[in-house]
Amino acid sequence: MAINLQQAIDIGKYLVTQRFLGRKRFPLVLMLEPLFRCNLACTGCGKIQHPTEVLKQNLTPEQCFAAVEECGAPVVSIPGGEPLLHPQIDEIVKGLVERKKYVYLCTNGLLLEKSLHKFQPSPYLSFSVHLDGMREWHDKCVDRKGVFDTAVQAIRAAKAKGFRVTTNTTIFEGCDIQEMQEFFDFLETLGTDGMMISPGYGYAWAPDQDHFLQREQTRALFREILTPYTSGKKNWNFNHNPLFLDFLIGEKDYECTPWGSPSYSVLGWQKPCYLLNEGYYTSFKQLLDETDWSKYGRASGNPKCADCMVHCGYEPTAAMDAMQPQNIVRSMGTVFGRG
Repeated sequence: MAINLQQAIDIGKYLVTQRFLGRKRFPLVLMLEPLFRCNLACTGCGKIQHPTEVLKQNLTPEQCFAAVEECGAPVVSIPGGEPLLHPQIDEIVKGLVERKKYVYLCTNGLLLEKSLHKFQPSPYLSFSVHLDGMREWHDKCVDRKGVFDTAVQAIRAAKAKGFRVTTNTTIFEGCDIQEMQEFFDFLETLGTDGMMISPGYGYAWAPDQDHFLQREQTRALFREILTPYTSGKKNWNFNHNPLFLDFLIGEKDYECTPWGSPSYSVLGWQKPCYLLNEGYYTSFKQLLDETDWSKYGRASGNPKCADCMVHCGYEPTAAMDAMQPQNIVRSMGTVFGRG
């Protein structure tokens, strides 16, 4: 089961409530970044390119809780950097779970096994382990040998202790189609609670700019990778609304919902998308009210948005589409492991 039933019900109630209140713009997932430091230097990531004085900073638990309350999103993703480097990450997670937020703590897995004693299993907590493919490809993507094996061992340890564990995979140009399909088969053997996938997105600060995907490349690549799934030969357990997968393979044509996954970090509220590095606001209200949203998304003509299909912009769009009567039954398939 990719998304547990209670989570699906709570998110559905949240979406219906926002519509009932007549709100045009509201968040679905808060990307809470309590630090930018990391113990890896992946070539496709721009977070650790921040100045040293920024990399030394942490959000306090109180700052995290205030941002969550201000934003109001039912789901909180905790990326980084590497969140397990934060000295109070257990206190942050505990406070979010107590607030009944669905927490996805994103980690590269290096510190996960030795950190498990800090947390308690809960339907509100999932560890989201970054794995970009099988051993050789993943270790190449993160630029360090041995990371794949450490992360897989940590997944097994977390599952043995009763934690929910999902995986998070960024698919870049140059990946091997058959190997990626074998990778999905391998993740099924680990008993993970869902796989998340996203195309390699154009992150301006990333050292490697040669392997990000353009829109038509993305559709062609994902159509090929997902053929065993879309044809019914495989029943891979994706932690996605199936409508988002339709979008990736070109069967849906969505516009970005840039306010659907706002980002809050030691620098404040990102303006308006963390991939663009356009500055920060001091409050979530400022972000909603003062951003000229017409300048973002493919329809805006903004060249920086032309090829982007990243999940943080399009999953919220798919979630709203899932509320349409003709899509509800299919979307609920995610709860039972099949879209």
